Amino acid sequence: MPTEAVVRAPALDRPELLAAPVAGALRALPALAALVEVAQIDPGLADTEAFCAAYGVLPEESANCVIVAARRGEETTYAACMVLATTKADVNSLVRKHLGARKASFAPMDTAVELSGMEYGGITPIGLPEGWPVLVDAAVAAAPVAVIGSGIRGSKLWLPGAAIAELPRAQVLEGLGVPR
Repeated sequence: MPTEAVVRAPALDRPELLAAPVAGALRALPALAALVEVAQIDPGLADTEAFCAAYGVLPEESANCVIVAARRGEETTYAACMVLATTKADVNSLVRKHLGARKASFAPMDTAVELSGMEYGGITPIGLPEGWPVLVDAAVAAAPVAVIGSGIRGSKLWLPGAAIAELPRAQVLEGLGVPR
């Protein structure tokens, strides 16, 4: 039983609930912005498991964005991986191979926060730095609705999974999300 009520509004009607890079990206992509709703949440409940329990969102409706650092020689590149909350990203195999890296791992929290301009626990694929691929699990792309971060811990975004798959630099990968 959810303990908190969710009141959603068009995302650009509530820019105070969006990280600056997210608001900027949505303003630049009006067709996407028309599909995205935002709701204020308790920042202490931003982590997926706590959020789903408190707000009555099913884990299969929630998608997590993880930032991966891929290394080849001295060069490090970054990518975002979107997987359902019921799965984890296959970083060491699929992501590493897809990015042509010798080694891939989750980016350090401080690095992900600094480079994305977003808060830890709220990082989202909307508004990430230019050049970062957005790898989307096929199950996320097929989801009728996906609840994702807004760039801050104090809100969440609701949008169709297909809209995530249409983000700039998005690539849908079968098998990106693997069982936990």
